[in-house]
Amino acid sequence: MIGDAIIVLGGYLLGSIPFGFLIPRVVRHDDIRRHGSGNVGASNVWRVYGRSLGIPVALLDIAKGFVPALVGLEVGGDWVGVLAGAAAMIGHARPVYLGFSRGGKMVATAGGVAFALAPLAAFGCVVLWLLTFAAFRYASAASMIAASALPVLSYAFGASWPIVTLTTLAAFGVIALHRHNVRRLLAGTEPRFTRTVTRGTS
Repeated sequence: MIGDAIIVLGGYLLGSIPFGFLIPRVVRHDDIRRHGSGNVGASNVWRVYGRSLGIPVALLDIAKGFVPALVGLEVGGDWVGVLAGAAAMIGHARPVYLGFSRGGKMVATAGGVAFALAPLAAFGCVVLWLLTFAAFRYASAASMIAASALPVLSYAFGASWPIVTLTTLAAFGVIALHRHNVRRLLAGTEPRFTRTVTRGTS
């Protein structure tokens, strides 16, 4: 039990590492929170600084969900994997290292958790995200549609009920964190995905 608790706590602490804040700070000497949507997720980093920083942040955000979920799954089974993955997602959304202030919207980190716990479902959601984004160029819409499909695909591919429950909660969490995007989509004011050139400071 103590070992399981350490894995879950480690999931939160790993998930809390704000790569979307740290990498632009180190590389561009800039604060991502002053640009774009103001959050520290990979999508905002990509939009502001381009793929040279967006891709590393996205991969690291995926990894910080994948690693604790996989370790929990291998060491303690589905329940520990689910709890460790959930802790990583919560850490990403409310990172302790930024004083529990607003983090990212959990999309990449939830994807990493899904790849550890329900890889076939996760792969299906990646394909769905890419197709939706290619068609409409709204990262927010693609993220919400893929998140909504995750529990359905998890169930369809035979995931255990703790994993299906987590993916369902993750879908609601992702949509809740995109609530402002939903309002803008409905109002027709949501910006399509384009890169905003930001040089930062030296």
